Amino acid sequence: MAKLTSLQVLLTQEIKDLYNAETQLVKALPKMAKAASNPDLQAGFKSHLEETKGHVERLEKVAEILGVTPKGKVCKAMKGLVEEGSEAIEEEGDPNIKDLALIGAAQRVEHYEIAGYGTARALAEALQLEEVVALLQETLDEESTCDATLTDLSATIIGEVGDLVPDA
Repeated sequence: MAKLTSLQVLLTQEIKDLYNAETQLVKALPKMAKAASNPDLQAGFKSHLEETKGHVERLEKVAEILGVTPKGKVCKAMKGLVEEGSEAIEEEGDPNIKDLALIGAAQRVEHYEIAGYGTARALAEALQLEEVVALLQETLDEESTCDATLTDLSATIIGEVGDLVPDA
C-alpha cells in the first residue's frame, strides 16, 4: 500500500477501492435478483447490474487517465456489505419482508458507494481533473438514482404488507 503523501495518491487509493467494490457487486447482484420475489425489485437489481458494469468501465477509464491500474486493493467494506446481503438472501419467511431485507442490504451498498464516489470526485476537483470529475459524477448520479428508486420501492412494498404489522 502506498503512503498517503498527496491528493493524487489518495485519489488512486479511492479509485482502487471503488473498482474492487464494483467488481464484487457485479458478482452479488445476480444473486440478489434471483432471491427477490417482487418483479420490480428483480428488474431493478438486473438493471443496476448493467449500470454497475458501466461503473467498472468508467473506473477503468479513470485509472487510465491517472496512469494507474485500478486493481490491487480489496474493498473490505463491500466484502462485509455483500456478506450481509447474502444473509438476507438466505432468510426464509414472507417474500415481501424478505424483499425489504434485500432492499435494506442494497441501500447500505448504495450509501457506501455514494460516499466513496463523492470523496473521489472531491479529490479530482481539487486536482482539477475535469474529465475524471465528470466520469465520477455520472456514476454518483446513477448511484443516487438507484438509492431513491429503492426507497420508493420499499415504501410500495411496506404499503402492501401493512396487514402484517401488529396493532399497537
